[in-house]
Amino acid sequence: MKLDKPVTGGPCWTELGTSDLEAAKRFYGGLFGWRAETDPRQEAGGYTVAHLGDAAVAALSPLYQESQPVAWNVSFAVADADAAVEAVKAAGGTLLLGPMDVFDVGRFAVALDPAGAAFQLWQPRAFPGAGVFNAPGSLGWVELLTRAPERAVAFYTTVFGWSVNASERYTQWGIDGADFGGMVTMDEKFPPEVPSHWLPYFSVEDVDATAADAAEAGGTILMEPMSVPDGPRIAVLRDPQGAMFGVYVPGEEG
Repeated sequence: MKLDKPVTGGPCWTELGTSDLEAAKRFYGGLFGWRAETDPRQEAGGYTVAHLGDAAVAALSPLYQESQPVAWNVSFAVADADAAVEAVKAAGGTLLLGPMDVFDVGRFAVALDPAGAAFQLWQPRAFPGAGVFNAPGSLGWVELLTRAPERAVAFYTTVFGWSVNASERYTQWGIDGADFGGMVTMDEKFPPEVPSHWLPYFSVEDVDATAADAAEAGGTILMEPMSVPDGPRIAVLRDPQGAMFGVYVPGEEG
C-alpha cells in the first residue's frame, strides 16, 4: 500500500478472532515471525498484540460471542467513531457493536456495509494502529470481496471519502490517490454461503515459500501463488482454525 502509517479514513489495524488463541499464536509466529503479547488484565479477555521487533502489527483474540466467525477483521481510522457510525447508517450500513471505549487506547465500533461485509471503525487515542506497514510480516494491502461492487463504491466513498482507481481488471481504494486496497467482485466461482468480506494481505519476502510453510503448519492454500499482470505476486491462505488471509510481494500497486 502507498500508506506508511495509519491515517484518517485508511486501514489502521487488523485483528483475528480465533477459536484457539494458543494455536494461532504458534501458527502466525512461525509464519511471520510475530512475537505475541497477551494483555494480562482480565477485562481484556485474552486480547493479544503481535509485534515485529517493537512495532505492533496485528492482534489475535478469542471469540467473544458464539455468533462471531473465525476471521480476520480490518479496522479503519476515523476522527470521531460516533459520527462515523451515523455516516455508516445513513449510507445504508448496519451497526453491529458500539461505539465503545477500549480502555484509554481508542473508541471502537463494528459495522456491516450494505452487502454484509463486516469492518471496524477505530477512533485512536493512546493507540493509533499498526506501527509499520508493508514490511515483511506486516499488513500491506486490504481487499473487499463483494457481490455488490457498485453499492460498495457508493458506500465507502461516502463514509470515508476514498478515492477510486478503477481499471477493467481491478478497482483500487485510496486516500487522496494513495492506494491502500482494492475490490474483487464475487462471481459464481465463490460458493453462495461465502459472504462479502474484507481480506487482509500481509507482505512477505517469498509468496511461494510462505504458502508452502502455511500448508506444512496445518493451513490450507485456497488460491495458489500467482503473479498479477503489472502487479504483485499473491496467494490466499486459510489458517488451521479457518480464518482466511492473503500474502503478497508488492508490485506496481504499492
